[in-house]
Amino acid sequence: MNEIAIIGAGPAGIEAAYVLAQRGYKVTLFEKAADTLTNIRDKAYLFPDFSSAADLADQLNRKLQHENITLKTNADIVSVKGESGAWKLVDSQVNAYTASAVLMATGYTVFDAKRKEELGYGIYQGVITSLEMEKMIREGHIVNTMGEQPGKIVFLQCVGSRDEKSGNHYCSKVCCVTAVKQAIEVKKHLPDTEVYLFYMDLRMWGEHFEEMYRESQEKYGVKYIRGRISEAASTFDGKVQIKAEDTLVGLPLKMSTDLLVLMVGMEPSAGTRKLATDHAMANRYGFATSQSPLLDDNLTAEAGFFVAGTCKRPLSIIDTLNDARAAAQRIDEYMNTLR
Repeated sequence: MNEIAIIGAGPAGIEAAYVLAQRGYKVTLFEKAADTLTNIRDKAYLFPDFSSAADLADQLNRKLQHENITLKTNADIVSVKGESGAWKLVDSQVNAYTASAVLMATGYTVFDAKRKEELGYGIYQGVITSLEMEKMIREGHIVNTMGEQPGKIVFLQCVGSRDEKSGNHYCSKVCCVTAVKQAIEVKKHLPDTEVYLFYMDLRMWGEHFEEMYRESQEKYGVKYIRGRISEAASTFDGKVQIKAEDTLVGLPLKMSTDLLVLMVGMEPSAGTRKLATDHAMANRYGFATSQSPLLDDNLTAEAGFFVAGTCKRPLSIIDTLNDARAAAQRIDEYMNTLR
């Protein structure tokens, strides 16, 4: 029997696996995709220090070389049940595995911007998501729909977060910082491009983030408009015309832009929704709930079944890695009770 099973080979799953492996446990890490760290690999640079996302992915993947870790990719775990003092896991190919403890680290997916039809994603070529902008930044090739350098780029916050229409009332936590980071990267690549950022209110939590926001204005000339974009439409010359309201001055405005970047928030992944529902711990949005967000944030109502990372709520990568280490500690404590 495998001692510990971890579902999800993102940063939470890998970090927890490594900590437990160092403590002598045999760990099997299950990943439904063909590769690990899909939600890091689609990034270019990470805040607050603009370090390379690819470098972080490489560092985490090196931890998988530990002799006590077995990685199984293309292994979509669809069922986890406690049986006779152990846990039985079954994947989509009906392969069965057993373990003494299970960590759910199934992570998040991004909001589907097509659900906000008024913003034109999937309809107008000049409307893209923050993930698509990350790819442009990563490749060093930021262009408009004509393949030319954009004269103006507009970022829109809170797409799929803090939004009654989409059903997601919560804040996705990282969108504000990500937009500021991307705006700075755009200005580094294209100093002559005008960059605007529409926001409800900026939640620049954490050390260095407020400083990054100030730097974006003072050093890079990013312009901030407090307001929401109500509608986007295509123009004859391939640009995107937006209608919005500047809520600070209480006036409507129109603006044309080469690119409208939608900062899409986090939603629970399909695996998170499935397991959270199966184990009666799904909240109103589909994230998994722990016993207590204060003292028992990695525990569930079922002894031996643990949760970590963004399967619980939106978290930064820093928070996710710290939460994974905390989960490993709680699993270690539980395993010691079985001896």
